Amino acid sequence: MLSRHPTDRPVRRWHTRSAKFGLMLPGKNAASTGFSRLAGRVRRLGLPGQIAGTIAAALLAVLAVITLAGQDGSAGTQPKTPPTASNFTLPELGHKDRIVSLAGYAGKPVIVNFFASWCAECQSETPELARFYRQSHGSTVIIGIDANDSTAKALPWIRSKGVSYPVGVDAHGLGPATAYGVNALPQTFFLDAQHRIVKRIYGAVTASDLRQGVALMDHPPAALSASG
Repeated sequence: MLSRHPTDRPVRRWHTRSAKFGLMLPGKNAASTGFSRLAGRVRRLGLPGQIAGTIAAALLAVLAVITLAGQDGSAGTQPKTPPTASNFTLPELGHKDRIVSLAGYAGKPVIVNFFASWCAECQSETPELARFYRQSHGSTVIIGIDANDSTAKALPWIRSKGVSYPVGVDAHGLGPATAYGVNALPQTFFLDAQHRIVKRIYGAVTASDLRQGVALMDHPPAALSASG
């Protein structure tokens, strides 16, 4: 169940507000530091000078291979394909006879936003999303997911924020919120046309976040396009 953090912020401290899926290759500095540490250990072993020198030379050769591989990308781990978002089907907030389903937007990029009426950061984030949706005239699909909330509070709340995009209800946070690994609100996922997660925002999104996320959704990097 999605718990309410005392400050309505992520339970853990994130090093960055956004998470993009990609590969970070070790740079020269990291490799050089590793070599220095290994060389120091060799010296502390008290080996004869010739043997120590041979081991140090071998380590240097390994360092060169790692550095060159990282520079040209011809060796080492290749970039991973971003994970595909889990499908969901939820009742629509305020319309019990309607459903909100990710599968209903097959072939289209989608923004999925998890929020709740009690969430402090959502007070400013939701109007930003609503404004962005209106200004794009609905050309950018946004799905809101009201998690761990009550309909009695959430429905008038989203109306007061000007929300006109569809909102699904994950009443106890046991559906999509769990599937997407959401343990604190708000969080936003940017999905490309194949519904791969190309960007994730922890905390309130800004107008700049939205522009950057939509750019990735609509024009994923060549590596991602080729992997699909």
